[in-house]
Amino acid sequence: MKAALFYGSNQPLRLEEVDKPTPKKNEVLVKVAACGLCHTDLHYLDHGVSTFKKPPVILGHEVSGIVEAAGEEVKNLKPGDKVIVPPVFTCGQCEMCRTGRENVCNQMLMLGNHMDGAYAEYVVAPAKDTIPFIEGIPLEEGCIIADAVSTPFHALVNRADLKPGNSVAVFGCGGLGINAVQIAKALGAYVIGVDIKEKKLEQARQFGADEAFISDADLPKKIRKLTGGGVHIAIEAIGNPVTMQTAFSTIRTGGTLIVMGYSDKDITVNAGRIMFREMKIVGTLGCPPYLYPSLLKLVSMGKIKVKELVTHKFPLDNINDGFSLLRQGEESLIRAIVTC
Repeated sequence: MKAALFYGSNQPLRLEEVDKPTPKKNEVLVKVAACGLCHTDLHYLDHGVSTFKKPPVILGHEVSGIVEAAGEEVKNLKPGDKVIVPPVFTCGQCEMCRTGRENVCNQMLMLGNHMDGAYAEYVVAPAKDTIPFIEGIPLEEGCIIADAVSTPFHALVNRADLKPGNSVAVFGCGGLGINAVQIAKALGAYVIGVDIKEKKLEQARQFGADEAFISDADLPKKIRKLTGGGVHIAIEAIGNPVTMQTAFSTIRTGGTLIVMGYSDKDITVNAGRIMFREMKIVGTLGCPPYLYPSLLKLVSMGKIKVKELVTHKFPLDNINDGFSLLRQGEESLIRAIVTC
């Protein structure tokens, strides 16, 4: 099969012919329809972040496709089924898995990191973690549900405990943030989008933001005035410590800051304010498997959009062109996918 292999940072992916994987007794072989191009992969490609599997390794962790073959013990899936493959596989046995928090499984394995991913014509996955599609969802564009849509869904539903009528400020209206905007709106929130680019704010409005602001020094004051004391939930979708601190300054008494963007840097917040005003700072990672059916139903009902999010498509042969566009920060780009 054809695959795009990662050999190390600061070099393009190499298109090569490799052996098609064979599913084990509890796995499925999936013919990849599409795989999202994610900023996580840029950490490997450009920033020296190592994959757990020693290169060469196939990247790609946001997958949709069709089951081609199933292992002998697989009962829930069959050849021809349309599926989503989540980015993280779980053990099903540790404390986190047994308490419904599989997304932070103690033995999690990430596709395109611990094992070969889906920038390829085929990928294997555990059948227990593979999610059947619901009719009405486009197969190719639906790949982004696996990560870019499911991650903010879990963040808002589980970690933020969003309620209808809550006010939500989304900091960073890119690939993750734009989904936080539309999901918060679909769940009944009053939504404020924040970014440094007007084009991103325009997109936030298109996906449901009630207000949209360029980030500046007066932003916290504007948001507190607009919402009568601050938002119930601020969600940081960039991974910038300064933005996290700004987001924290916009939440009200009893409010919650959701840290969805990744950074290895420290942030500084006032401990007394957290204590005296009963505020929360909450991390969030991925999405537990049990939430996917509810999310897919919302997508199939048209409450959450996916087709409109995919602004660029690249064939596997041109995957490096796709990553070049991602690096450039093209303003018209919301999500890009590779089709196989």
